[in-house]
Amino acid sequence: MTRLVQTAAIAALCILIAPLASQGADISVERGRQISVIGGCNDCHTVGYNESGGQIDPAKALKGSAIGWRGPWGTTYAANLRLIARQKAKSEDEFVQYAKTLKTRPPMPWYNVRAMDESDLRSLYQYIMSLGDPGDPPPDAVPPDQEPKTPYRPIEPPVAPKS
Repeated sequence: MTRLVQTAAIAALCILIAPLASQGADISVERGRQISVIGGCNDCHTVGYNESGGQIDPAKALKGSAIGWRGPWGTTYAANLRLIARQKAKSEDEFVQYAKTLKTRPPMPWYNVRAMDESDLRSLYQYIMSLGDPGDPPPDAVPPDQEPKTPYRPIEPPVAPKS
């Protein structure tokens, strides 16, 4: 009889906890800020972030950059995530869908964004939307056969040593 009572108690506990587990982690602006840090978003999408030792200037946070990344694909620029959240995704649900199907040019690791949990993406959206004025878009990508008119960081493919 004791075993039956224990089994029933565990089953009841599981029934009570299941709805809480399905709610996922806390979805909040503060968590979104943390996701932007540990996800590396600010590394490229916030001007001055690396130079300041990881300090986020709210006026510049996630507005993209006019400093390009130049490689065999041409020159690309870190997108203004504030504009993306407002123009490509007009709601939290649309932002999640956008992020889950994202595919961009190098060097953006779009596959990492697709791998994020839905609650992380919802928190990131809330954080981005809390930042205020979206600012301006970055320059357009430049094809590989054209010289960019902005400063850029060269990215060279690795060279294998001669055997």
